[in-house]
Amino acid sequence: MILPAISSSSPAITVRIPCRLTIGFLSRRKKMAVSQFSSSSPSTLISCSSASTTTSTTTATDGKPKPWLFVGLGNPGKLYNGTRHNVGFELVDAIAEAEGISMSSVSFKALSGKGILQTLLGFLGVSFKAQFGEGHIGDVPVMLAKPQTFMNLSGQSVGSIVSYYKIPLKQVVVIFDDMDLPFGALRLLPKGGHGGHNGMRSVIDHFKGSRDFPRLRIGIGRPTGKMDGASFVLRPFNKQEREELDFTFQNGYDALRILLLEGFDKSATFTNSASKSESKSMKQLG
Repeated sequence: MILPAISSSSPAITVRIPCRLTIGFLSRRKKMAVSQFSSSSPSTLISCSSASTTTSTTTATDGKPKPWLFVGLGNPGKLYNGTRHNVGFELVDAIAEAEGISMSSVSFKALSGKGILQTLLGFLGVSFKAQFGEGHIGDVPVMLAKPQTFMNLSGQSVGSIVSYYKIPLKQVVVIFDDMDLPFGALRLLPKGGHGGHNGMRSVIDHFKGSRDFPRLRIGIGRPTGKMDGASFVLRPFNKQEREELDFTFQNGYDALRILLLEGFDKSATFTNSASKSESKSMKQLG
């Protein structure tokens, strides 16, 4: 169980995190503790003693902070459970379990946006479903979402959620699979293009072309032989890969927690260092 001691008497958030934390979502397969970060240096990612840190969460007009939205991309249905294309879904599930956030099916009305189809959907009042949950990480309000529109139409659901709750794009983190990264590697970026990923292409389209939102990419590797990418992303992981994904999801959860409590730069540093350590460990195992 994660037990950070958090106090907040101003918009700045003061965080004191125990040196050893047990992540609940790994209990299904194995208990695993977060690596200890002990240092007197100001650059420590998670300090064993209390340290004052701030997060750039937007505040609404009523004085309450705007929530962050963590969106995992994937395909709904049992047929796609455990496939490479659904690692975004799985990380959101891991966060929900670790933080005790209940997920349920919610419908969001379609936006009236650019394009004939989008305008028609908005006019007809069409709704798009998402697995959705609300809670907190520390004192920071968060929303978790898994669009149920299938991967290539992810933006229809994500765009509707962002519009309904008026969430600033800088507080929307999209989590998705990436064949251009080695298996298990993570990359946290403040903005960027879709990189050929159709789910991200749809999200950007429904953000009216804006690419200025954070994203967490999860490496799934590339197919071997003559297998095409479309078939590869719909394949399940083998037993060894599934075990290694536990560490990847652990690191992904830690990175997003650090993002909220300590800021983007420290989270990106942690993500890159964690991915390098993971890659080194995999080579040693191989």
